[in-house]
Amino acid sequence: MGDAALSAILPDQTHDHFMRDMHSPSEQDYIQQLSIDCVIFGYQDSQLSVLVPKLNFKGDFWALPSGFIYQNEGIDEAARRILETRTGIKDIYLEQFRVFGNAPRSNITFLERLIQLNEDTLGDQRFNRREFDWITRRFVSIGYYALVDISKVVPQKTEIDESIDWYPVRALPAMIMDHAEMVQSALHTLQLNLDEKLIAFNLLPELFTMRELQELYESIFDRAFPRNNFQKKILDLNVLERLEKKFTGAANKAPFLYRFRRENV
Repeated sequence: MGDAALSAILPDQTHDHFMRDMHSPSEQDYIQQLSIDCVIFGYQDSQLSVLVPKLNFKGDFWALPSGFIYQNEGIDEAARRILETRTGIKDIYLEQFRVFGNAPRSNITFLERLIQLNEDTLGDQRFNRREFDWITRRFVSIGYYALVDISKVVPQKTEIDESIDWYPVRALPAMIMDHAEMVQSALHTLQLNLDEKLIAFNLLPELFTMRELQELYESIFDRAFPRNNFQKKILDLNVLERLEKKFTGAANKAPFLYRFRRENV
């Protein structure tokens, strides 16, 4: 569910920080009952993390970055638009990993709880019933995962977010609807694709050591790899270019730097 939808169903008068000029989702030229949810992976300090906003309401509501698709917009184009809005960058590795479409899939349970917990803030004013009905229909969601260099991302809050931050992939807050399942499905797909599609470099800076690459793999798979076996496996892929040694103050122990061969990037 997009932030525009949530702001549209609640009374504007009690939420001065909401977007005043936001058009109601039902009046937009969106494809009805179809949405996009994005799992944004980043890696830092030997930890694989996911970028997750927290909604600015009473109660703990975390949700994946999401949005709707215009009638004249491709689904990849829509996903890139959503991702750029949330990360501030355009050059993002993006892949569709699964469609979520169980028959009872709906926002209604989450929204009713949110409204109930925030009755004192909403006051006596009624939420927008037409928009509530529009957004609580069964929605089919297309799941995308993105891989970003976390140092280049400036997480972007929307008007309806309390915060947006990185959370360890295996220690996520309790998220709405089936968003936790989405993260696990995206992680499983990432594990399957890591070597075949040579996508690990999207999570690393341009230059890295073999140890840093191994730590990334260990974070993604949540298990240790024997050092010699891992190095042989990676070098046998023939996708790395070895550069000068990384200065550590002890030249005889300095590790070599690597980067992915440019023809593979």
